[in-house]
Amino acid sequence: MPLPSPAPDRACLVTGASSGIGSDIARQLAARGHQVVLVARSEEPLRTLADEIGTEAVPAHVLATDLSDRAARASLLDRVAELGLTVDVLVNNAGYSTLGKVVDADPDEEMAMVEVDVLAIQDLCTRAVPGMVERGRGAILNVASTAAFQPLPGQASYAAAKSFVLSYTLSLAGELSGTGVTATCLCPGPVKTGFAERAGFDEGDFDSSLPRVMWVTSDEVARYAVQELDRGGLIAIPGLANQIGAKFSQVAPKRVLLEILRRMHPALK
Repeated sequence: MPLPSPAPDRACLVTGASSGIGSDIARQLAARGHQVVLVARSEEPLRTLADEIGTEAVPAHVLATDLSDRAARASLLDRVAELGLTVDVLVNNAGYSTLGKVVDADPDEEMAMVEVDVLAIQDLCTRAVPGMVERGRGAILNVASTAAFQPLPGQASYAAAKSFVLSYTLSLAGELSGTGVTATCLCPGPVKTGFAERAGFDEGDFDSSLPRVMWVTSDEVARYAVQELDRGGLIAIPGLANQIGAKFSQVAPKRVLLEILRRMHPALK
């Protein structure tokens, strides 16, 4: 099932659109003629992007929203409707990671991350899917990570959150079979997006902890994501090395895998 066709009363809502993968996915969708609704906490970078990709015929809209705020999330689709638009494509890209051992973790920071990485995705899907099914068209792209396929000592909550996103998206896809609505889970490997800095990684340590062959650019990830979304793919893993790594993580003995990952992780050195 391809992406729904662009129309004056239809839009693609992209969260985490202020930078990185989110902004590049918005560029890809706009280039295909879709109106986009750009969502993130910071309004200024969203407006810069809207000016770049929007046109008079196919505008880009800005709805600055803190997705950790449940009331703000609850009103988001109503705000889209006030623009005269329905959400035909939902891209749940917003997310971030905490860093370090559980024994040293700040409970409030851990819960705040889960609010954005897990609950916001569940919330927005729950609100958007009924309308899509009623209209008989729609596409959902939930962004996870290759961390979804493995435990990750040093980022335990993040890996668990992404495992949730993967399982939730696959279950949702099964429920949506035959409705005209699709659900795809994007699982990128390492990408230079500012993610590492926000998590608290030393940039040099993060770069050197993963093989160069695994790195994929944000633009490449976005192109692959929209391609897979358009064909109704279930799981999209950009880059052959990351596809192989995800398979290895699923079949490797867990104690062996844990030891490898523990030794590699910069936060545990």
